[in-house]
Amino acid sequence: MTWGAGAAAFAQSSIGDNAIDPRPVLIVTGLVQEARIAAGPGMIVICSSSDPQQLRSLLATLDSSTFRGVISFGVAGGLDPSLKSGDIVVATEVMAGDTRFLAGLALNEEMIASAALRRRRVVRGGLAGVEQVIAATACKAALHSETGAAAVDMESHIAAAYAANAGLPFAALRVISDPATRALPALAKSAIKPNGDIDLRKVLRGLARNPRTLRALVSTGIDFNRALRSLRGCRGFLSSGEGLVASDA
Repeated sequence: MTWGAGAAAFAQSSIGDNAIDPRPVLIVTGLVQEARIAAGPGMIVICSSSDPQQLRSLLATLDSSTFRGVISFGVAGGLDPSLKSGDIVVATEVMAGDTRFLAGLALNEEMIASAALRRRRVVRGGLAGVEQVIAATACKAALHSETGAAAVDMESHIAAAYAANAGLPFAALRVISDPATRALPALAKSAIKPNGDIDLRKVLRGLARNPRTLRALVSTGIDFNRALRSLRGCRGFLSSGEGLVASDA
């Protein structure tokens, strides 16, 4: 099943021929670091703490008529082996099981070109939505083979479903954190606090129990910080919603 009605809704959301809809854009993130980057005028930002059910509960409390669009914004796991940490994926669609959600918003082409000029690689591709972290390289390879998606995250499919049900336009911008060729350490998966922050005490306790995980954890941290730097560079895509234009999709 495919959803793609958001573009028409966006076209109807303008007031008059030239006026811009004053309603904010809803930004959906998974981690508090992503939420801090996204926060700003014209944005309502929510953070799932990498918990899909918590995200659904948060969305259920919101009045969708108060938003003019929905954007999933944050980091993602790489599925396409050619993508490295820090590479930017602008979603063309989001896949979750047999359901596909078409991106009903496109991000401004001039901003994409500008990002590329600053040596950030920007690609357009699909996102796979999952309910649990995909950590092992073999699992990433299997998901890539099954879906053809460039990256995977735990928020975009839920944000896309919310937008589709509300008749709102949808877009997703995700930056690769852990590449397809790198496994995500179990300690990194389990050290997220309910507020979406990193539980440093839990990390240190885990390292004390198994010091051999240090190298993998350091590599993951380097990848994550590189992804956050790249994500900060994408903040201009969101500014006051000006980086959004109607899609032909």
